[in-house]
Amino acid sequence: MSNSWWEIKIYADPMLEETIFWRLDQFGCKGTATEIKKQSALIRGYVPQIDISLLDLSALSLWLRQDALIVNMTPPVTKWKLIDEEDWGSSWKKEWQPTEVGDRFLICPAWIDPLPETERIILKLDPGMAFGTGTHQTTQLCLESLEMRLGYIPNVGEMTIADIGCGSGILSIGAALLGAKQIYAVDIDSLAVKATRENRELNNINPERLLVKKGSIEALDEFSEQKVDGILCNILAEVIIDLIPQMAKIAHSKTWAILSGILLDQAKPIADTLEQNGWVVAILWKRDEWCCFNVRRNADN
Repeated sequence: MSNSWWEIKIYADPMLEETIFWRLDQFGCKGTATEIKKQSALIRGYVPQIDISLLDLSALSLWLRQDALIVNMTPPVTKWKLIDEEDWGSSWKKEWQPTEVGDRFLICPAWIDPLPETERIILKLDPGMAFGTGTHQTTQLCLESLEMRLGYIPNVGEMTIADIGCGSGILSIGAALLGAKQIYAVDIDSLAVKATRENRELNNINPERLLVKKGSIEALDEFSEQKVDGILCNILAEVIIDLIPQMAKIAHSKTWAILSGILLDQAKPIADTLEQNGWVVAILWKRDEWCCFNVRRNADN
C-alpha cells in the first residue's frame, strides 16, 4: 500500500521564494520544487500525511501570509491536496525538459531517452527529493560561474573542489565533467547525500573522484587534510553567513569560492562578512532578484 502525501502549492511573488522555502523546511517538507512564470512563482512542497493535520496546513497558510505582510508584499495563495507516493514521484517530472545552462552545459533529466544530440556537456540528473534541477536562477548562476572558473584553464585537472550543501550534486558533477581532479561533497540532509551518489553514478563519475558525506565543513576534514582550490555553496544566505568564518579552515591563499542562494537585498551583509573574514569579491553576478558571489582569498591574509 502506498503512502499518502500532502502536496502544498503556493502561488507567490518570486521575491518571497526564499522565505517560503524556509517555512516549508521548518514545516517538515521532504521535497520542494519551483516554477517561475513571468512575474509569479509556483512553489510546491511535499510532506507525509501522517505527520501533518489540516490545522497544521491552515497555520502554514497563515504564517506565509504574515511573512508577506511584514515586508509589504502581496500575500501568497496556498492550496493543498492529498496524493499517493507514486504520483508525487512522477507528476513534477512531466514539465522538466533538457535545459541549456551557460555556454557548455545541457542539464538533462535522467529519464529522457534518447538524449538530445548536442556538442554541449550533458549532465544527467534525477534530483529525487533534493534541491537542484538546474532550472533555478541560483543553480544556473553557480554553473555559469563554475564554467568560467574551470572551463577554460589548462590546469583544471589539478583542481580540488569542496561543495558545501551539495543537494542533488549538480554542482559537484558539473565540476567533475569540466575536469576537476577531486570533489568533496557534503550535505546535512541524508536524502541529498543519497541523490548526489546516485547522480554520480548516472554520469559515470568514479566514486573516489567525487566523495560524498553527510555533514558540513567539519566533515571535509575527514576527507583530506589538504586545502581545496575552490568552494561551491548554493544554500540560504543566513547559512552562508554562518559558514564564511569557517571557510578559512579549508582554504589556502589562492582559494576561490562561488556562493549563491542569495537575494539582492542580502548581498551587503554577505559582502561585509566576506571582507571581515579575509575574502575579496571578484565578481557579483545577478539574475532577477538573485545574485552569485565569485570571491577569492585576500592576498594580505
